[in-house]
Amino acid sequence: MVRITVWNEYKHEREYENIRKIYPEGIHGCIASFLKTEEDFTVRTATFDMPEHGLTEEVLQETDVLIIWSHALQDEFSDTVAERVQSHVLGGMGLIALHSAHFSKIMKRLLGTSMTLKWRHGDREKLWCIAPSHPIAKGIPEMIELSQEEMYGEFFDIPKPDDVIFNGWFSGGEVFRSGCTFSRGMGKIFYFQPGHEEYPIYFKPEIQQIIINAVRFCAPIGESRKKMECEKVEI
Repeated sequence: MVRITVWNEYKHEREYENIRKIYPEGIHGCIASFLKTEEDFTVRTATFDMPEHGLTEEVLQETDVLIIWSHALQDEFSDTVAERVQSHVLGGMGLIALHSAHFSKIMKRLLGTSMTLKWRHGDREKLWCIAPSHPIAKGIPEMIELSQEEMYGEFFDIPKPDDVIFNGWFSGGEVFRSGCTFSRGMGKIFYFQPGHEEYPIYFKPEIQQIIINAVRFCAPIGESRKKMECEKVEI
């Protein structure tokens, strides 16, 4: 079984009626619901307001893949918890960072760059699969059209990815490395751009399949994480 924790700030859905109508159970609830349809997945959720943001040492020890969505509370996120998550990724826990989670303390710590980019509200995106043989692209069409999405554009200040699987093209002409993998220590990381809170992106079957594939790709293999956790990881 792959043990998944889906983490979300759960701020926008509670404060804005238009967003709550799209995600009445929160973005984390939506993602958890389709992940639970996979027989080999066990899923829990956590949110910002929980003690230690719901990412205690015990929770992370019981997590094979952590999925995070963050936006408005990046600066308020605990440095201690960010360091804890970093340590677990280095020890073999998989990490999937969605949309504006690129700017989270967790991703900045792990990738070591500013993670800045260009952005603009309200656009149309064509998400092109440029690495169709990659496991995260399994069963994904050549192009996914998103009629409404927030534009993210280059330059995207990230270190060189292991793989770029998806490129986004926006109606304003901007392009973006929308799906990238990285390795840090024993852990695998996947960053995936689509998912602005004002649009029902995570209900789209192709987007759901990408996240499911990414969970399988990022999950630690065999005993690799257990072995790493027995050693001290230098941060």
